[in-house]
Amino acid sequence: QVQLVESGGGLVQAGGSLRLSCAVTGRTFSTYVMGWFRQAPGKDREFVASISWDGPLTYYSDSVKGRFTISRDNAKKTVYLQMNSLKPDDTAVYYCAVGPVVGVRSQSGYDYWGQGTQVTVSS
Repeated sequence: QVQLVESGGGLVQAGGSLRLSCAVTGRTFSTYVMGWFRQAPGKDREFVASISWDGPLTYYSDSVKGRFTISRDNAKKTVYLQMNSLKPDDTAVYYCAVGPVVGVRSQSGYDYWGQGTQVTVSS
């Protein structure tokens, strides 16, 4: 099976930055898409960003566009989420996921999920 492990979460003040990592182990496909989702208390899990594993295509939610950057290192089989200018509304558990189709924003489009990493932004 594919295993995903997120790391890099923590506490940060508003305006600060964090860099999340998601390491992928097990059998993977070079064409698989990597995505980031987040879930805040009392809210549904929402799409944050995604990147094609075999190319430079990236997608972002409107709420994070211009502040967050998704990237990948195929040699390390790791996807990253650089989060800048963090706001209290960014506070959530962040999950990485693997799916077969680029550009999908729905949870149902992803087959494997990590356990999540907590990001807390204080004001």
